[in-house]
Amino acid sequence: MKKFFSFLILAFVTSAIALAQNNSEHMTFKGVPIDGTLNEFVDKMKQARFTYIGTHDGIAVLQGDFAGHKGCTIGVYTLKSSNKVNTIAVMFPPQKDWSSLESTYVSLKSMLTEKYGEPSECVEMFHDALQPDRDFEKFHKLKYKECTWDTTFRTSKGDIQLSIWSQQSDCFVLIKYFDKINTDAVKAQAMDDL
Repeated sequence: MKKFFSFLILAFVTSAIALAQNNSEHMTFKGVPIDGTLNEFVDKMKQARFTYIGTHDGIAVLQGDFAGHKGCTIGVYTLKSSNKVNTIAVMFPPQKDWSSLESTYVSLKSMLTEKYGEPSECVEMFHDALQPDRDFEKFHKLKYKECTWDTTFRTSKGDIQLSIWSQQSDCFVLIKYFDKINTDAVKAQAMDDL
């Protein structure tokens, strides 16, 4: 009986350790954990064949190929309080028409669904009651932020958000990877500061 209880305790401790290790894993981007300092992460991205462009306002900018698309811009964001990387944003090359943007978005959504399962949230709509029919009308609505095209995938390691986005005169598809551990840390820090 003593051996049985010892076995149960050992099994419980082993399971708890395995669970803790799984929960402490960071989300990855190109196989690299979204963690560490900005310089450490940038160095790993350089090894993954991304070109470092520079750092502005604490955001490192790189360029490279991602998900079969050439010339993507990668933004690496950190927790301001600790210089720990917590978010990666991938901006795909700007497009000049709605159909190209939607095609890229649909293709990436399919790839992400295959990797992470069905999305947790999906909003794909034009804000007007009058729905645009033509490509140029849809593109116009996007440029003036009169539509929302967002899909979110929630995982145990963090969230992935896919969007069609407009900023100034550029329209592009954007993917953001949010590491759960480091994003939760910034939320906890904000609560402590209150």
